[in-house]
Amino acid sequence: NGNQQQSQALSQQGQSGQQGGQRSEAQNVPSIERAAKAVNEALSEESQYPDLDSYIGQGISSEYEVTTQPAWAPFQKTKMHPIPDRIFEQYNRAQVSTIMGLFADFNHAWVAIDNALYLWDYTHPNPDLVSFEEQPHTITAVKLVKPRAGVFVPAVIRLLVVATTADVIIIGLSAQPAPHGGQSVALYSLKMSAPVKGLDVNIIEGSDSTGRVFFSGRHSDDVYEFTYQQEERWFQNRCTKVNHTQKGYSTFTPATFFGQRAQQETVVQMIMDDTRRLLYTLSSRSTIRTFHMKANGGLDLVISKPLGQTLNNVGHMTSQSDLISPSMAIVSISAITAQEATKVHLMASTSTGCRIFMSATSSYGHYSNSSNAPTSMQVQHVKFPPADATMTNSTQVTPYSSSPSINTSSRSLVPTRSAIRFAPGYFLAFIVKDQQSGSDVLFVSGPDTARIARPQDQQRLTRYAELALWLNLGSRTEDVGLATEPFAASSSPVGFGNELAVQFDKPTSEIAILTNTGVHVLRRRRLVDIFAAALRLGGGDEGLEGEVKKFIRQYGPGETASTALAVACGQAFDVTSDSRLARILDSDVLEHARKAFIEYGGKPLFNENSMLDQSMPAIDLVQPSPRHRGLSRYISRLVRSVWKAPVIRELLTPTGGLIISSSVAMNKLKEISQDLTKLKEFLNVNKSFIEGLAGPEALGNVKTKQDEVCLQAEHRALHALVILIDNIIEGLAFVLVLYDEKIEETVLSLANEVRQQVRNLSYEGLCTTALGKQLAKDLVKAIVNRNILSGSNVETVAEALRRRCGSFCSADDVIIFKAQEYVKRASEAGAEADVCRDYLNESLRLFKQVTGSLSMEQLHWIIENYVSLQFYAGSIQLCLDKARESDRGGRALTWIQEGRPPGDKRFEAFAFRRRCYDLVHQVISSVERSRTESPDIIDGHLTLAGRRREEAAGEIDTSDDEVFQTDLYDWYLQEDRSDRLLEVESPYVITYLERRSSDDIAHADLLWKYYLQNQRYQDAAMVQLALAKSQFVLSLDQRINYLGNAKTNASTTRPDLVRSMRSEVLREVSDLLDVANIQSDLLQRLKGESRITADRRPQVIEELNGQILPLTVLFNTYCEPAFYFDLCILIYEAADHRVPSDIKATWQNLLEGAHTQAELASQGPQPWEMVAETVRELGNRLGLSETMFPVGDLLPMLKRYAFNFQNNVGPDTWVVDIFRDLQVPYESIYAVLENMFYNDEAPFQRRNRRFIGNDIVYIAAAWFQDSIRGSGTIFGGEDNALAVSEMLQTVIQSELDERRLEEGQNLRMRIENMLR
Repeated sequence: NGNQQQSQALSQQGQSGQQGGQRSEAQNVPSIERAAKAVNEALSEESQYPDLDSYIGQGISSEYEVTTQPAWAPFQKTKMHPIPDRIFEQYNRAQVSTIMGLFADFNHAWVAIDNALYLWDYTHPNPDLVSFEEQPHTITAVKLVKPRAGVFVPAVIRLLVVATTADVIIIGLSAQPAPHGGQSVALYSLKMSAPVKGLDVNIIEGSDSTGRVFFSGRHSDDVYEFTYQQEERWFQNRCTKVNHTQKGYSTFTPATFFGQRAQQETVVQMIMDDTRRLLYTLSSRSTIRTFHMKANGGLDLVISKPLGQTLNNVGHMTSQSDLISPSMAIVSISAITAQEATKVHLMASTSTGCRIFMSATSSYGHYSNSSNAPTSMQVQHVKFPPADATMTNSTQVTPYSSSPSINTSSRSLVPTRSAIRFAPGYFLAFIVKDQQSGSDVLFVSGPDTARIARPQDQQRLTRYAELALWLNLGSRTEDVGLATEPFAASSSPVGFGNELAVQFDKPTSEIAILTNTGVHVLRRRRLVDIFAAALRLGGGDEGLEGEVKKFIRQYGPGETASTALAVACGQAFDVTSDSRLARILDSDVLEHARKAFIEYGGKPLFNENSMLDQSMPAIDLVQPSPRHRGLSRYISRLVRSVWKAPVIRELLTPTGGLIISSSVAMNKLKEISQDLTKLKEFLNVNKSFIEGLAGPEALGNVKTKQDEVCLQAEHRALHALVILIDNIIEGLAFVLVLYDEKIEETVLSLANEVRQQVRNLSYEGLCTTALGKQLAKDLVKAIVNRNILSGSNVETVAEALRRRCGSFCSADDVIIFKAQEYVKRASEAGAEADVCRDYLNESLRLFKQVTGSLSMEQLHWIIENYVSLQFYAGSIQLCLDKARESDRGGRALTWIQEGRPPGDKRFEAFAFRRRCYDLVHQVISSVERSRTESPDIIDGHLTLAGRRREEAAGEIDTSDDEVFQTDLYDWYLQEDRSDRLLEVESPYVITYLERRSSDDIAHADLLWKYYLQNQRYQDAAMVQLALAKSQFVLSLDQRINYLGNAKTNASTTRPDLVRSMRSEVLREVSDLLDVANIQSDLLQRLKGESRITADRRPQVIEELNGQILPLTVLFNTYCEPAFYFDLCILIYEAADHRVPSDIKATWQNLLEGAHTQAELASQGPQPWEMVAETVRELGNRLGLSETMFPVGDLLPMLKRYAFNFQNNVGPDTWVVDIFRDLQVPYESIYAVLENMFYNDEAPFQRRNRRFIGNDIVYIAAAWFQDSIRGSGTIFGGEDNALAVSEMLQTVIQSELDERRLEEGQNLRMRIENMLR
């Protein structure tokens, strides 16, 4: 918490100095990602450590730092293990020969005395002897090799190859951990041997990868192989020897001159390089031969390099050294594997102390590999001995590289009796300084890794810098071996030799040296050990400053900070006075290291060259201090072995079972966790002194704005690393907990997708990514669920998880686990038990406390159990709470209200809420299914199941979650349950349907139906009107149907409805319905219109059978051009077009068209019938509109038509009958006829007036009969009766038809009689 508060305070202070809007992506990177990036950069930097080829290039060198200060010694003797007295007792009985050697990787030494072989654990104070005395011949050589795979039982992990004067014997060797910490070995007789009598075998070498065994004799230069197999075969024994050189290299052997016999050349050393499948031999004449091991069991000599060729190669590099001359000899060779170098293959050590590095190439100039045999070998580099302090005259050469002067004349290593090299460059040379005593002086050197990794001059090639030491062994060396695993910081040459990277990750290399007095153990000192010793022996504060500055000068401030931090955290070791290896925990040393880290950690650097980039905030232009670099480097070195490693490793058993194991040993995880915990404690204790962790008060010391920004950047970087340390500690603790559980059951319980992600999860991903944390939580849940199923106490397990790895099992998780246990108890009690509902209510209460922490998987599990226990209301409550908690800002609702725009980020909020609502839908479906199993009411009483269903319905209906209600209604429609939607009484229904009706006609239909169901007729009419006018794909009939229903609904009255609003809606609906009907008539007529082409017809129908078109379009585009005059008149009516001349002309055209149509038809009604029907039909539709159906114009028009075209055709009263059928008032018809009679207009003039007179008599008679029915007054009144009587008097005198004349006279008489 304190770190977080400091971070916030510094961030606030730093932000005040930044310009608004300047935010780079780096600023938005979470702290854990920033810290992980720093660690990855440190790991990447260390993985790029120079390979051996880069600093052992073509040329010579002699750079050493031979120290006389114990603190800076690169190696130290840890202990000398004396040879047991029992060995000396056996030695005193020797009669023929005694040889000694080491099996250093098993911490064992051996001695062969005559025909007996004895082994002992040299690390044990009183070891037991393991002997082999079952053969009578003198032992001449002993070698421990790896067996060929599949030949022996698994217990035989090594083969002890024993050469005698008569046979080569192989013995099985097994090893078991010993109680005191070493290993105990046992020998097994394999009854396998091959005769070698006369060879006097003295050299044996084995191939670890193939199990092949090679040897040579003391008086021979042949290379033999000892072959072995499980069983004898035809023509092949179990064991035999094969001479691979009997016919091999005679062409390479030097010739004899003048009959002199050359001295027999012998093999003095064999070494194996399994990485390239090469066997090297060194002869007594310093000739190096290279053999290639073929896959078929062959062994081919591919290179023979005599000493003369080697000298010629060296002569091209330097010609001024007496150390490289024919008088010298090569005393030993050491293979350099392909894992360590690509070019360099071999190191040859000379009797003058020079090291000659050689490379081998194939015929095409490529460097050899396991499948590509080399054909030539060249000298790559010569490393001359260190300067001799006693020399007075030395020859120095300055090569072309302008590096420091090279000493090529030092005889400090003369005479070198033997030498050996171990990876990554430990060189041991044994020099006989006193021939009389015969004791060896040891010169040991090793690469100065820190200087090679980070040379002071970055512009020059990396130099082969070494630290060296002289040791007086006081006895003669018999054998040397590596007591620890061969060094390898990586599997490829680049990064292979980086001892700094693995100094806290792998055991320190130890070399065992067997002399005639005992076994000396030489330990490689790490940089952290050297620094701690320098602080211990530095002589107080003044010496401290000098030592730290020397370190900074040689290795840089970042490496110094990292090393000081490691010492302060107790990583340094030293040999105590009683020869024990112990941590350096002296308070003075730890304090000096603390001060070195704090005071010499450097300062952050502001990159002023990048200030021109205005897009980057100032804080991103700061390079953190070397202290930060040292801290990230130290963290990376602690975690390097686990960082990229998978958390789990799955293996299948032969029977198909699953075994899950850790890719990293549990003890290793615990060590890393302990080291990180110490680091965390150190930083926490000293944070007030460390710039960048000191808190807001550190801002009081800044003097400039730039200093303030630098401090903020430093704090950001260091604080991120502090968070990362916490995360890694918790991550490792979690893995330890995980493997304490039954991990196979835990992993198998995961979903397939999650399991695959866990399988791919690395420790880096676990500790630094959101996915890693989520997967860890999934595993925690799986652990808890397994404990729930097994009946364990979940609360205890969860609380233990929370204490050890709180990030993966928080307080919320503990509550969830408690609630899950209540659900489990409820399930055990059963749904009908009273206590079941108590358990469920308690679980719901707990779940609601941590709703935000519930995962969807957990929610699914809860709802599934709740539903099975009929806890429907609780299921719905929890789902709705989870949905609301996930979207507190209401982003989903605003997205819905704005029309659900595609591609909007708010959709994610809605999508998550919908996942919660889907669970509610499942609950509703379960509730509906349960109705078929148990009724709601029995004997008039609500059942328990019915009450639970009512509770669920209440939760749904009373929910104020509009997003839920919206989603619920969507689901109802998807499930074809629109009837359920219409039953809902909620204000959200109308809002939902209104919102969706603009996009979906089905929702619009539901909206007006919902209005009707709730007696909101006016609203229903408005929705139906909108549908008729909408852009939806609707046929014209459908639109007319909507308008018809809308007209009905708009006509329905309610007491609370405003009359003006109802009238307005009704008027709009009626007007639009008139237009739609006209368009419908037009559509039907055009479907059968013969004048339209076949291509044009579908287009016309499509245009008309859709949206309701404007009247102008209907008139101008269709009706008038098509001569549909009746429709034109209807359009006049709908458009309120009241121009009499247009109306009259259109009627005239209509009558003419009807007449013409009837005449052209071969069958059908007479013309007058067609005209009459046309007028009658249109009159009905127009409703006798005075404007559109002007009787005063139509009646004369029809009379003229009848006189001119239909005279004496049809009834003489058919014209007047049309108007009578249309129920035109008698007085209107009578008035028009009266005017026609008096107007004397053509053609009704003079005698033709009788046609009008006939109609007057006919209509007057009809009027009279109609008026006298009942108690009515004739003609509506006495005045009308008098006028009619007078008119009849006039008409009778106009030559009427006889029938009409008589009818008129009688009618007048009756009128007169009634008027009296």
